[in-house]
Amino acid sequence: MTLRIAVLDDYQRVALQFADWSQAGADAEIVAFDDNLADEGAVAARLADFDVVCIMRERTPFRRALVERLPRLKLLVTTGMRNAAVDLAALAERGVTVCGTGAPGGPTAELTWGLILALMRQIPREDRAMRAGRWQETIGQETAGRTLGVLGLGRLGAKVAKIGQAFDMNVIAWSPNLTAERAAEAGVRLVSKEALFAEADVVTIHVVLSPRSRGLVGADDLARMKPTAYLVNTARGPIVDEAALIDALRQGRIAGAGIDVYGVEPIPADHPLLALDNTVLTPHLGYVTEGTYGQVYPETVEAIAAWRAGKPIRVLTA
Repeated sequence: MTLRIAVLDDYQRVALQFADWSQAGADAEIVAFDDNLADEGAVAARLADFDVVCIMRERTPFRRALVERLPRLKLLVTTGMRNAAVDLAALAERGVTVCGTGAPGGPTAELTWGLILALMRQIPREDRAMRAGRWQETIGQETAGRTLGVLGLGRLGAKVAKIGQAFDMNVIAWSPNLTAERAAEAGVRLVSKEALFAEADVVTIHVVLSPRSRGLVGADDLARMKPTAYLVNTARGPIVDEAALIDALRQGRIAGAGIDVYGVEPIPADHPLLALDNTVLTPHLGYVTEGTYGQVYPETVEAIAAWRAGKPIRVLTA
């Protein structure tokens, strides 16, 4: 009997190129989908005849209602070892094995700095102006001597902070569980949340999305920021009150924002952020690199092969 494998949200149509899918078995039929279906019913209909589903972390949610509509599903493989959009308990109840892959954090730190520099030196705006025949419209800000506020000093936040130090920035940090000792180890100064937003010339967000962090950055925090300051979010969209951010950007209460993540992804064509000229927007590209894909897709195939051999690896449990 054919083992049917679905690969979801292959936006660039490259999933089958980044791994040797023949290792999934000679009887495996692999189908890659390059679009994202927002309607749960449409997702259920698409996946009804698949035994294995491979997903990119937090692109397509796997909630209980969807899981219960997929009686043929036996294995779910997600990129990364944590996926907040997957109901592990519901999958376990249905007897579905869930496996993960590695998840390099370096590329997201690099993109964070791409957004910071694009904002501070107005790179996208000057690029557009040159193509329209204009020359030198803006005056940029240098990093040296400015203050970088890191919200969340975990593995990724610490990497971003280290780069900030290399740019001669004064780096401060806050997160709910951050200690002065941990901050000192990273060479940064622990401050209160209020001080971080008030003092920073750039606030960059690096906390994990959870019930506690949802809406963590609200209107009061944005109101504390300098009118010359920038907000950068490469973590998760719902961490920031999107309506409050849009209002602050429209009113010019902050200088701009660099955003890679959104409350709804892919972002709707009529989203208000797309109409603002003081933003630099990217379509959730933090981990979208050749290096990342070269790791997660082969490890996805490896997980399928191990599961078929009766020895599942990197198993995720509730």
